[in-house]
Amino acid sequence: MSTDHPGFCAIVTGGNSGIGRATAERLLTEGARVLVVDQQPAASFSAPDLHYLEADVAGPGSPERIIRKAIDTFGRLDFLINNAGMVGGTEIDQMALEDWRRIIAVNLDAVFQISQAAIPYLKTSQRGRIINIGSIMSNLAGAGMAAYTTSKHGVAGLTKTLALELGRYGITANFIQPGAIQTGITQPAIDHDPSFSQFWTQKSALGRLGQPKDIANAINFLLTEDAGFITAHGLVVDGGVMVTP
Repeated sequence: MSTDHPGFCAIVTGGNSGIGRATAERLLTEGARVLVVDQQPAASFSAPDLHYLEADVAGPGSPERIIRKAIDTFGRLDFLINNAGMVGGTEIDQMALEDWRRIIAVNLDAVFQISQAAIPYLKTSQRGRIINIGSIMSNLAGAGMAAYTTSKHGVAGLTKTLALELGRYGITANFIQPGAIQTGITQPAIDHDPSFSQFWTQKSALGRLGQPKDIANAINFLLTEDAGFITAHGLVVDGGVMVTP
C-alpha cells in the first residue's frame, strides 16, 4: 500500500494525547518518522518510527532543544505541527496577568519560537510544511476566553506571515481552525455541563462533536504533495458550526 509521507520526518508538539496523538498516529501510518513532544514523562503509545521528548514547549530553551532532538534523531526535518495548547483563565476583569501570560506563552510564543528554530532545516526539505493549530475562536469570541482567543488570532497572523516569508523556499504554512473537538481539554466541560455538548452538537451541521482524527485527517492532507499550492490558509474543520444559525 502506498503512503503519503515515506521517509519524511515530523515534529508533533502536544502529541501524547488528543489531536496531537491522532496526528502522530496518522503520520506514522503514512510512512513518516515522528518526534512527539509533550510535557508528560512518557509516551502513551509506541511505534517503530516514533520518538519522544518530554518538554514544556514554553519552557526556557525548549524550542532549540526540540529542534535539536529532531535533527539528532532524523538528520532532517520536513513537517512541523505546532499542536500543543491550553485553555483557561477567567473573565477579563478578574484575570491574573500570570494566567494570561502562560496561555499566550504556550499557544503563541512557543509556536513562534519553535517555527523560528525549525526554519533553517525546513529550507533544505523537498516538502517543507508548517501546520499550526488555531481555532474557530479566531472568528468568534467567548466570555472567559480572552487569552485563548487572543492567542489564536495571533496564530492566524503568524502563520500567514510565515507563509509569505517562506514561500520562496517552497515551504507552505497553514493553520487549522477546529470547532468543538472531544479531547482531554474539552472533556472536563463535557463532563461538568451536559449543555456544552448539546450546544455544539446542535450548532454542527453534521450533528456531532468533532473527534481528534477529524483534525488529524485535515493536517495530513495539508502535508501531502497534493496540497503543495495551499499556503497562508486557515482551514476550518468544525462540522459546519460556523454556518449554522
